[in-house]
Amino acid sequence: MSFDLFSAPLLVAFLAASFVLAVTPGPGVVYIVARTLAQGRGAGLASVAGVAAGNLGNAVGAALGLAALFAVSSLAFSVVKYAGAAYLIYLGIKALRRPAAVAAPGEFAAPRKRRIARDGFLVALLNPKTALFFAAFLPQFIDPARPAALQGALLGVVFVAVAALTDSAYVLAASVAGARIGRSQRFETVGRYAAAATYFGLGVFTAATGSRTSR
Repeated sequence: MSFDLFSAPLLVAFLAASFVLAVTPGPGVVYIVARTLAQGRGAGLASVAGVAAGNLGNAVGAALGLAALFAVSSLAFSVVKYAGAAYLIYLGIKALRRPAAVAAPGEFAAPRKRRIARDGFLVALLNPKTALFFAAFLPQFIDPARPAALQGALLGVVFVAVAALTDSAYVLAASVAGARIGRSQRFETVGRYAAAATYFGLGVFTAATGSRTSR
């Protein structure tokens, strides 16, 4: 992957803007932190991978004109928005039904991590505001005299990489906080209900908000 399409000052400006936006908490960050506090560092990192894949899907979708469709079609935006809200509420129901006792960090089986990554992928992918964000943000750094689609795709990949790094930092911070609090059965129960409340809240927030972008 070459960055010959971009000047150094422009790339630095894009990296700085991406970092500021990536560290700002949104549905993806809240999902990652909730997973980490409830299930440990391994689950948090698995959710980071899933959210990054979902964000990348939105970046590619924006480059292909999906964001333009959302911008002109309120029906398309609403369908994806409510699908995302429904999935968040579904995750809340799953959290309530999960047994209180969970394994310690690092002891999750591979299939569970795959499910966690899948959930993170869908949380990110089913947020149409992310596609709108890419459509609004990326063109500010695109040179119209050069291939726009290629520039948009490359910038999207860079943003997703920056966001994955900041999300991983959230995982490390949350895992340290969780270790200091302790992992007693009572804490696991509280974490389970807190995670469920987070998912329900995100689902309601996603359904109730308009076209403002968030990650």
